[in-house]
Amino acid sequence: RRVCPRCRNRSVRTEANDQKAHVNRVSLRSSQEDADKALPVKGRKNATSRKELVNKTESLESDLSKLEALFDHPLYNTPGPAVTADDRLLKVKPKVKTSEKSSLMWVSASQEGYEDVAWNSSRESHPPWLRFHLAISRWQLYPHRDPNMDALVQELATHRIVSAVQKSGGTQLKLVISFPNYGQAMFKPMKQQRDDETNYNLFYFSDFERHNAEIAAFHLDRILGFRRIPPVSGRLVDVVKEIKDVTTDRKLARTFFTSPVGNVCFYGQCSYYCSTEHAVCGRPRALEASLAAMLPDLSLAPRRSWRSPWRRSYSRSKLAKWETDPDYCSSVKKVAPYDRGTRLVDFMDMIILDYLMGNMDRHHYETFENFGNDTFLLHLDNGRAFGRHSKDEPSILAPLKQCCRIRRSTWLRLLLLSTPQYRLSDVMRASLSRDPLHRVAPLLAEPHLAALDRRLNAVLKTVSRCQKQQRGEEVVYDDLPHLPDALAPA
Repeated sequence: RRVCPRCRNRSVRTEANDQKAHVNRVSLRSSQEDADKALPVKGRKNATSRKELVNKTESLESDLSKLEALFDHPLYNTPGPAVTADDRLLKVKPKVKTSEKSSLMWVSASQEGYEDVAWNSSRESHPPWLRFHLAISRWQLYPHRDPNMDALVQELATHRIVSAVQKSGGTQLKLVISFPNYGQAMFKPMKQQRDDETNYNLFYFSDFERHNAEIAAFHLDRILGFRRIPPVSGRLVDVVKEIKDVTTDRKLARTFFTSPVGNVCFYGQCSYYCSTEHAVCGRPRALEASLAAMLPDLSLAPRRSWRSPWRRSYSRSKLAKWETDPDYCSSVKKVAPYDRGTRLVDFMDMIILDYLMGNMDRHHYETFENFGNDTFLLHLDNGRAFGRHSKDEPSILAPLKQCCRIRRSTWLRLLLLSTPQYRLSDVMRASLSRDPLHRVAPLLAEPHLAALDRRLNAVLKTVSRCQKQQRGEEVVYDDLPHLPDALAPA
């Protein structure tokens, strides 16, 4: 084969240039390495730290781009059912004459610490927590890309606290926090370090409730496209200024003390872990906590509590019926409300969320009574999630394995989150980085994020096995009949 002299010369020059560039790169790298070696030990450590910081920053920016791309994906922007007045949890009364009294033409009484506010039927006059309440519909707690979410989360993280009282009921310490604009939040304090794993010898019903689990559950629920957990934010709280000094709860106030090393602690009153030995302590006064936006008062929006058909026995020796009967789902599907509508696939959404988080404590769930049985399930009380990353709990997936039923929108989003460009661990890391407590330390340790990808793969394999055993339409409930096949993940 002949080669023209001009081409041969060009090839030789190109090869020479490539070799020269390679030598320059090697020389530059060697020079940098020599420079690093010439630095004192402390200087080399600082240089390494700078490199690690740059790498982490670049990685986080990449993850944030993935998160934005995920929320822009058509699977997260499919048009839902039209929301009518009957589909709103709360209704705003029409404007009335000024001479008439209206509950929404409300002016606050003068109470110490609270703002003087005047609310009417105009959305602009409402604080973020009220906008959140008024946006709750039959289908979700808040819409996708709701601009009010940022304002509400910011309020949870920074708004002045005017009252803190212990919440009655429950097994562990929780407080109800009040803000000057009459908004309220559920407060759960930090009980253990992020890297700690739940003791394997501890029963699920004796586990701690973790503040970072509540925060992470909110972010995961939103990433899955459910939007059934109220907004949650992390916050550093001054236990003296923002709890002890503003509480009117005498029983709570009596439990404050100073530890031998000078940290301010308290323990409250509850069924588990409310004692001097299990007190929550500031460092010396700063305490991490989760603050979750409260749902509308039960007098305005009553909720119904449902016992989970796959509830655990909560016994040290007995098993529940579903743990011994492989055909248990057949009996469940014969009983209301699981015998019609979307209740069964709604339940599957919830247990998929629980499996990904490792939450074994879903004994009940709630719905809004106003909507009857035709509504979503509230995913509340997630404090016992994210306890173990080194062990998965396959029994949480028992309903999916036994019923072989899943919503198409959920199935497609799970497939999407298993792809490299939308990897679940990456978008979860990005979402959690927006929480205020991320500045202290990442909300979830890396092993927990890796566990999310591993568990997601297990869910996908479970559905695939179901599809092999049964016809596809019997497994997948099609709630996206108009979605083009081209938009579905491969």
